Amino acid sequence: MTDPSKKLTREKLIEVFVGEQESEALVVRGLLEQAGIEVLWTNYDAPSDVLPGVGAIKLQVRHDQAQEAKAILKEYKR
Repeated sequence: MTDPSKKLTREKLIEVFVGEQESEALVVRGLLEQAGIEVLWTNYDAPSDVLPGVGAIKLQVRHDQAQEAKAILKEYKR
């Protein structure tokens, strides 16, 4: 079975979301996946012994799905 995130990493990806809250990133990912858009999730965590609780989450989508993803997120942010 192929991991879908590995497939996405070989394609041109567009960043559609960056946030600090995992809960919001989960909602955004759910909205995109519900629309049939594949999402690559990347965590950027600072070392917990240096900067505890500091980091970000980035969501990326395939180039050919970026416009649709951005439209969904624009509606979500209203």
